[in-house]
Amino acid sequence: MFVQTEITPNPNSIKFLPGKAVSNYGSFEITKKEQTNNELIKNLLSVNGVEGIFLGKDFISINKYDHVSWDEIKHIVISLINDFYSSGKECVIEKSLNEERENLEEIEKKIVKILDQKIRPAVAKDGGDIKFKEFKDGVVKVQLQGSCSGCPSSTMTLKQGVQNLLCHYIPEVKEVEAV
Repeated sequence: MFVQTEITPNPNSIKFLPGKAVSNYGSFEITKKEQTNNELIKNLLSVNGVEGIFLGKDFISINKYDHVSWDEIKHIVISLINDFYSSGKECVIEKSLNEERENLEEIEKKIVKILDQKIRPAVAKDGGDIKFKEFKDGVVKVQLQGSCSGCPSSTMTLKQGVQNLLCHYIPEVKEVEAV
C-alpha cells in the first residue's frame, strides 16, 4: 500500500490519502484520545507533536503543533496508516459519530445546502471541512475543521469565499463567523 500526501494551505496540516475509504459516515475531527476507541486514531494522536486528526471520506488530515517539524512525524503517521489497512481493515470509521441535525428552519436548510454543495467540496480538497452551527440575526456561525482550523488563510476564505457566496444566494445572511 502506498499512502500519498498533499500539502494544504495550513503549514501545520498535511492531508494523507491511503487510497481506500476512510469514513463511510461523513467527516469527523478528533483532538483527544479519550474521544474515541478507534485503534488508528488513538495511535495517531499518540504521536508526539500531533495536535488533531480530521477524517474525510477518503483522506486523513493531521494537524501538528508549531514547534514540531513534519520530518519528525510524517513517516510515523504513514507507517501507522499502512499498518492499519494492512491488517485487513477496509475503513477507519464505519458508523456515524456525529449528531444529526434535525428541525432546521427553512433558511437554515438553504444555508446547509449551499455549504454542502458549493463550499464543502472545495474545503475538502484542502483537507478540511466546514460545519453549520447556527443562524441568528443575519449571522451564520460555522465551525472550521481539519486543515482549516488554525489555517492562516482561513479568515480570508471565510470572509471572501463563504460569506460572499452565502450573501449572494441568501439575502438574509449578512455575515459569517467561525466558532
